Amino acid sequence: MKFTISKSDIRNVLSKVQGLTGRKTNLAITETVLLKAGSAGVTLIATDLETGFEGLYPATVETEGTVAVHAKRLYEIVRDFPSDEILITEVENRWIEIGNRKIEYHIVGMNPEDFPDIPHIEDMTFFDMDSSALKRMIEKSVIITAASDDRRAHINGVFFERILKDEKKIVRMVSTDGSRLSTADFLYEKDPELPESPGVIIPKKGLNEVAKFLGHNGTVQIGAKDNHFIIRKDAETIIIRLLEGDFPRYNDIIVKGEGHVVKTDRQQFLMMLKRMSILSSENYKGVVFNFGKGRLLVTATNPDIGESKEEMPVEFEGESIEAAFNPKYFIESLNAVEDETVLLNIVDERRPCLIEGENDRTYLSVIMPMRI
Repeated sequence: MKFTISKSDIRNVLSKVQGLTGRKTNLAITETVLLKAGSAGVTLIATDLETGFEGLYPATVETEGTVAVHAKRLYEIVRDFPSDEILITEVENRWIEIGNRKIEYHIVGMNPEDFPDIPHIEDMTFFDMDSSALKRMIEKSVIITAASDDRRAHINGVFFERILKDEKKIVRMVSTDGSRLSTADFLYEKDPELPESPGVIIPKKGLNEVAKFLGHNGTVQIGAKDNHFIIRKDAETIIIRLLEGDFPRYNDIIVKGEGHVVKTDRQQFLMMLKRMSILSSENYKGVVFNFGKGRLLVTATNPDIGESKEEMPVEFEGESIEAAFNPKYFIESLNAVEDETVLLNIVDERRPCLIEGENDRTYLSVIMPMRI
């Protein structure tokens, strides 16, 4: 195998697949990328056994062939290579030469026949979606992370569904960790019908890898079949093995109660909570929210460190409410809201608080209170 490829064509993709090749599996071969040189160019493949990536890139191929190269070492060589054209050649005993006339590396490869197969799903039904919109949805969904030892599908995954409601077509992602829940919606306005499909649970770590390949322009194709979720963009494809399990019935949770709708400035509220969370620790995570007429008082108490309190004006009328929440959850939710004004829907100290933007209702966060 022998081919020449542009540094700019391969550097970025090698950077993006490091999350896949750097993940520990029971196969050392998953630390490599598979390079297939053919008549159409060079195909680069990476996998962590749950998420697979495949992309085709232009190259001048002198001799066709396939090699498996350590992904991190190849990326570091390409990243700092002094010229734009890089020659990659397979020599005997799976050794690989990388370089040009002035600089040359000799690194050992692995047997490409040991590389795991990437599923290829036939007869897929795809629908198009704005790349930037999908990226924002993923970023808002995966902020809710799972504990490293939690194996429940609905905690480790994001529920992806398509909804036809009131003549509206909605693509939705739902994420939860048991203490909070969020929904991120995309209003599908393209002419073709949004294909119906049951909801699926996609691993959060797989969606994290998808987000790296999504830009702010163009569209992607999305489909799900045979226990796999597939995303295609130009000459690149990512395929994720779905999680098996049931996602909780969440629709009753996101219904706004007949309580108080509190309007407040997002940035001011966010900065106050960041200051109040300074005293948080593993044993004392909560702060107390006290809603009164025209104001919100937040108090943090940590016997091991000290205490603090801060007050800010909000639009609130009626009987006062005192409830404890984890400020970290509010901070992450407020960072996901794109409006400058946020609405808090709170009924009492026992029921969850709902957070959304004043104008943009495509993102909703539900946070359960803590015991005082």
